[in-house]
Amino acid sequence: MKETQRIELEAIKAGNVREISQTLASMDPWLTLGYSPEAFSFYLLRSDPALRRYCFTMSGAVIGVLTVRYPWLLGPFIELLALFGDFRGKGYGRALVEWVCNEYSSSLNVWVTVSSFNTEARKFYDHLGFEELTAIKDLIQPGREEVLLRKIQSSPKYERQ
Repeated sequence: MKETQRIELEAIKAGNVREISQTLASMDPWLTLGYSPEAFSFYLLRSDPALRRYCFTMSGAVIGVLTVRYPWLLGPFIELLALFGDFRGKGYGRALVEWVCNEYSSSLNVWVTVSSFNTEARKFYDHLGFEELTAIKDLIQPGREEVLLRKIQSSPKYERQ
């Protein structure tokens, strides 16, 4: 596929959930954490009005997924961001995080958690201006830590007078 092709961001359709769930369960960090395709299917299909679920496609093929919880501590919380296969490392993830920041530009914070062993994700978010705040033990799996990260946005709504 040509990298110049346009990526479309759209709401996840029920017909895409099985493929997305199987792909996510086969990739780290979720593979290491023991997530099943069924757990992802439940997560992507359950009723939750505060959770926005998107897939991104190129030429009709699903190449990744993004879920955003809003509101969450004065801003959006990126619960899940994944690019599939060869689409990683090409700037698409950066573009999606920037989209979230722009979409919620009136919010003070943008939040995300990453597994402590996921050094690639930690570097990715660090390069985008996220600060590691704390490690949360046993949040997803006993004996594992998730790292809470925050990016403070300059928002006129929250600037001090």
